[in-house]
Amino acid sequence: MSAEQSDLSVRGRQWFEALSGENGVTASGPASVLKADAVLGDETVRFLAVVPDPESRFPRARKGEVGLEQAWTLAKYVRETIELDKGATPRPIVAVVDVPSQAYGRREELIGIYLACAAAVDAYATARMAGHPVIALLVGKAMSGAFLAHGYQANRILALDDPGVMVHAMGKAAAARVTKRSVEDLDALGETVVPMSYDIRNYAKLGLLHKVIKGVAADSLGADAVALVRKELVAAISDTRAGGRDLSIRLESDAAKKVRHASIEVRKRLIEQWPDA
Repeated sequence: MSAEQSDLSVRGRQWFEALSGENGVTASGPASVLKADAVLGDETVRFLAVVPDPESRFPRARKGEVGLEQAWTLAKYVRETIELDKGATPRPIVAVVDVPSQAYGRREELIGIYLACAAAVDAYATARMAGHPVIALLVGKAMSGAFLAHGYQANRILALDDPGVMVHAMGKAAAARVTKRSVEDLDALGETVVPMSYDIRNYAKLGLLHKVIKGVAADSLGADAVALVRKELVAAISDTRAGGRDLSIRLESDAAKKVRHASIEVRKRLIEQWPDA
């Protein structure tokens, strides 16, 4: 294995296979996007994941990034699910998330990665509003535009309580360069400025997570760990079906009311001034 390949995260693939019982590779899509329909609880669920592919024809999308092919394929698989379930009970969609970033490259920008990622976002949102319970399971990195395209539109976001599970706009090294701080300074800042933190427990304070699953190490996929995660996914699906289809729940938790009170107040005033917007 080359040094480059040894740096590739296998968490997304491992959890996808453990939860679905399938390898997820399809003849109609790139090897970096996994799809499987499998039983979870007492119903069929569509599992989706983006994983590294060292052989990808786009060099910037070989380490699990969401690039052109990945984003368009996610949109295709999600909309395929919507079409298949017309006239029937919309099946849940589980996005297994371990994505380091969107793909940065000249070709990606030229061909329109913004359109590709927007198509994935729109597909997930359309599925959610059509009644498909969309659940995101964070097992690794959920970074930048990649997370926006794959996971952030979920009705409920679950995360493993593991140091390697993190949500942010950019990696620590990049953030340090942009802010002209050291990585250590960023970590310290994250303890007092919650949105700057890379710690999943601090991210939970924003009210965006439905639950942090404790007692499960992301790299330890024992039978008990997988059973617990499956149980939490079933519970999240049930909770989704009992609630609304929009994302207002993210502003209704005690954590959100405490940390995001200014955002909530701004939204309230906007609605008061533009009630028909």
